Amino acid sequence: MNLFPIAAAIAALALPLAAGAAATEQEAATLKTTLTPMGAEKAGNKDGSIPAWTGGHTTVPAGARDGDRRQDPFAADKPLFSISADNVDKYADRLSDGSKALLKKHKGFRIDVYPTRRTAAAPQWYYDNTLRNATRSKLVAGGMGIDSAGAGGLPFPVPKTGDEARWNAVLHWRGESSIARQKIWTVTPSGQQVLASDTEAHEQFPWNYGPQTAEKYDGLVPTYYLQTVNGPAFRAGEGLLVHHSSDYSKTPSQVWSYLAGQRRVRRAPTVGFDTPDFVASGVNFFDEVQAPLSSPERFDWKLVGKQEMFIPYNNNRMLMAKDAEVMGPQHVKPELVRWELHRVWVLESTRKAGARHAVAKRRYYIDEDSWAPALQDGWDDQGQLWRTVQLFGFAAPDIPAYVGGTCWDAFYNLLTGQYVYRCGMGDAGPQYQAVKPRGASFFAPDSLAGSGVR
Repeated sequence: MNLFPIAAAIAALALPLAAGAAATEQEAATLKTTLTPMGAEKAGNKDGSIPAWTGGHTTVPAGARDGDRRQDPFAADKPLFSISADNVDKYADRLSDGSKALLKKHKGFRIDVYPTRRTAAAPQWYYDNTLRNATRSKLVAGGMGIDSAGAGGLPFPVPKTGDEARWNAVLHWRGESSIARQKIWTVTPSGQQVLASDTEAHEQFPWNYGPQTAEKYDGLVPTYYLQTVNGPAFRAGEGLLVHHSSDYSKTPSQVWSYLAGQRRVRRAPTVGFDTPDFVASGVNFFDEVQAPLSSPERFDWKLVGKQEMFIPYNNNRMLMAKDAEVMGPQHVKPELVRWELHRVWVLESTRKAGARHAVAKRRYYIDEDSWAPALQDGWDDQGQLWRTVQLFGFAAPDIPAYVGGTCWDAFYNLLTGQYVYRCGMGDAGPQYQAVKPRGASFFAPDSLAGSGVR
């Protein structure tokens, strides 16, 4: 894989490398010239296959109403070419190891590459706050936390370390609050589709509560997540509540679960890291959902460089398909997945000496425009590629945002042949719906029982 070293990548942007230092005023000024307001290269690439960023996609379809199923703004686009096992070597430098493994493992798997559309966008107040953060945001506790002065924008638009890049991916803009109706499916090696969970997910981002976030944010919980389970019948009424942390050295993520049969809210301290994810019948690990949204404590984080890569992008058309139409016997159907060429930051996590985790090393590919993770690969102790995740995102001009890095993805166990189609929204009426932020009491443990009672 042709990875540019981080020093070369940043030098190409006229941004000198420093270890965890805030951006200088000169560096921050590039957010108004050569860089986008979120730190991506504004210009296109040399051959024009990546166009210049011109503000993102902010045009709401005529007649669209809040809560409608999301439309595909690029429905007329056709694939430029396809990548299969027959020509994978031709494109190897622009493919993740996980993508290459799937192409070689499954004869029917392919990657349809469409024209690149740089749809990432955010409100002007978010851009203003991000510019402020460039010289103001700070890591604390060796990267385990982040100073709340950076709330209300991307914390590190000019990233210089792996920890800074990780926090950008965790806190990237996708609105203030949302509701999503989602189903999680597991697919056996023989192709049997099993509904693991039919859920309603409420996600809220106190880090991004409007223009004056830094003054409002209490510095404790940057993200709330509340999930209630509607099916299958034996799980109906269950609930899961997560309060993520902005400083894991002081406060770990706090997790509560509600089991309808017991009618009790219980702390769930084991939910996290490499604990099998019971929401997906244990096929994947908890810290592979919305990764890298979890405590960083068991890994060392390295910002490797920037690269042009084929990644899943602008998958609005996939949202319009029913879940059963998306899932094939061994992988999601390639004709429904849109891939584009984008510049990505490459972030690696390597398990710390003495730390416990089943995955020894991971590599994340993070979209430079939105800071949404797009791909994730994981290796075992023998250095064997074991797991890969494709994270799907979509253009949401009503927010405005490129909504990526959610739990909508496809997880593949490359050794067993199992896969998970996670948080599919094709069977929902309203899908990912932006809503006004709810009060903190909505995400309190006491409310979990009420939301989950059958």
